[in-house]
Amino acid sequence: MGKSHQAGTRAVAVVVLVSAVAGAGVASAQAYPTKPIRMLVAVPPGGPADTLARLVAPKLTESLGQIVVIDNRPGANGNIAYETAARAAPDGYTFVLAAAGVAINPSLYREVRFDPVKDFAAITQGISVPNILLVHPSVAATSLKELIVLGKTKSINFASAGNGSSGHLAVEQFKIVSGMPLAHIPYKGGGPALAELIGGQVQAMFSLALVATPQIKAGKARALAITSAQRSRVAPDVPTVAELGFPGFEVVGWFGWLAPARTPNEIVARLNADIVKVLRSPETQDRLTVLGSEPVGNTPQAFAAFVSSERDKWAKVIKQAGIKLE
Repeated sequence: MGKSHQAGTRAVAVVVLVSAVAGAGVASAQAYPTKPIRMLVAVPPGGPADTLARLVAPKLTESLGQIVVIDNRPGANGNIAYETAARAAPDGYTFVLAAAGVAINPSLYREVRFDPVKDFAAITQGISVPNILLVHPSVAATSLKELIVLGKTKSINFASAGNGSSGHLAVEQFKIVSGMPLAHIPYKGGGPALAELIGGQVQAMFSLALVATPQIKAGKARALAITSAQRSRVAPDVPTVAELGFPGFEVVGWFGWLAPARTPNEIVARLNADIVKVLRSPETQDRLTVLGSEPVGNTPQAFAAFVSSERDKWAKVIKQAGIKLE
């Protein structure tokens, strides 16, 4: 047999093999799903992320025809769940409901074993959770402008739910754009921080709208601004930081679904369509609004671009503020 004939035979064999593998992948994606699916959640039971997962999972079980099991994997600010998802087989049977920390943590911690862009296939963003800038009623400022003027004459203590929380990053971002000197006091959770604000031990904080709204209505805290890009239906009367003179200022907590990188596009598209359908139902939208969040439900491409932009934005802020956690 001649060399040219052997080369031709090998070429045909390679084409056949590649076609077979590709065909198997398509067939696998078309048959999906054929067994239970695991949804990792990067927080313990309770709270907005877990509530979102438990709202979506039963409906997803109905549409996919396979049970979607919630697997809470808290710890290390979500890194345990993110690393587990990044290492999982890219077959659509494991994905994670991630928080904003998936984009922030690589800049915040010295050792993180995942890349928020390269190691995941974006499915869709679920919700956006804005922060509200609160001050204690005793603070002599009824507007953001007055607070900044006041803060340049006397030190104002800002509480947060902890180092690396969205409230902490809002403080650092606000410090940069306003030029206002302030002291950051981290607590072990948003509850203790808010309790200290209400008690008057600290003067201000960026608190998640979910927990801030009842305190505002009760007159225990004063709202000066909200950190979403546009006014939120959660607190429609509260102006945004951006409209009060700081265009582009946006600091929101958010949650969205990510699959391991190289998950077939057909599977990602199926998960996106089914999850977005749940998010857009009136029942789910009403429930999420009551929880102080804005439902999103965007395309995989839009969510991937958002994760990338969040990673880049907070990398700059964290570097400029000199924040580093072990």
